[in-house]
Amino acid sequence: MKGTNEQRAGLLAGFGAYGLWGLVPLFWPLLKPSGAVEILAHRMAWSLVVVGVALLALRRWSWIGELLRQPRKLALITVAAVVISVNWGLYIWSVNHGHVVEASLGYFINPLVTIAMGVLLLGERLRPVQWVAVGTGVASVLVLAIGYGQPPWISLVLAFSFATYGLMKKKVNMGGLESLAAETAVVFVPALGYLLWLAARGESTFTSGGAGHAALLASTGVVTAGPLILFGAAAIRVPLSTLGLLQYLAPVFQFILGIVYFHEAMPPERWAGFGLVWLALALLTWDALRTSRRTRMRALAARRAAAQPAPADAEDSASPVRRDGSDAVTRIP
Repeated sequence: MKGTNEQRAGLLAGFGAYGLWGLVPLFWPLLKPSGAVEILAHRMAWSLVVVGVALLALRRWSWIGELLRQPRKLALITVAAVVISVNWGLYIWSVNHGHVVEASLGYFINPLVTIAMGVLLLGERLRPVQWVAVGTGVASVLVLAIGYGQPPWISLVLAFSFATYGLMKKKVNMGGLESLAAETAVVFVPALGYLLWLAARGESTFTSGGAGHAALLASTGVVTAGPLILFGAAAIRVPLSTLGLLQYLAPVFQFILGIVYFHEAMPPERWAGFGLVWLALALLTWDALRTSRRTRMRALAARRAAAQPAPADAEDSASPVRRDGSDAVTRIP
């Protein structure tokens, strides 16, 4: 019963995390007239405040000293902080400049880019269906490039920056809260310096936009940290295959918002490009579920084989016995 409740809590946390990420395009326009860079700087600064309070409440500080003694890990965290800042900044700019659908495409193709990076950088081997999915993804980018008249650079930068961020996180191998604290600590000083520079020039909307606007800018820390905390709670309670399916919720919500709420255009060539992306993701999902099922079946078969009692012949040869003509076996004391 406890396991069932834990899994249910994990699913709710996963839905909450990806649901919030999917609905966040509704939040960024509320921060106008702040520009994307100012919003990004506030997001960096206030995120450190939020995760600092969380770490203080949980009394999780021991990792800091260990991290400071590992220059390589610090370098990886710095790279992660830079690429996720690029990702955040471009995403905010995209939403506030009418490119929500194109931004959602970036997160749709992110799994394909992640797979490609695994092959090119980590030497991973792909199954045939994965190769077909990656090829379909490349075809979708070509179709969209023809439709746009140029490559969908917003989608590509978002996908590659987030895939690079995931690669750095994999190499760093830290908890979600701790890694977010380290990443925001790296960019905190530049972000704070930029905000102070804006204030000195009289261009800061934090001080000129009123208390309500200042509160919204400060809440970017919660908007950033909240879904990540929920994601961390889901990651330890539900299988990775389930998380892999849940990750599509965010771009689906963003795509729907882009069409229904922001009324962005969807000409036929864009539908064709998105259709190819969705086909590639369907192939990836089917292959992942099939592989996961085969792995579970093999593990179950191995456990059953290990649990079976030894054959009678093996037992007879292992200890002296005598038979009295019946099927009963009597051990000699």
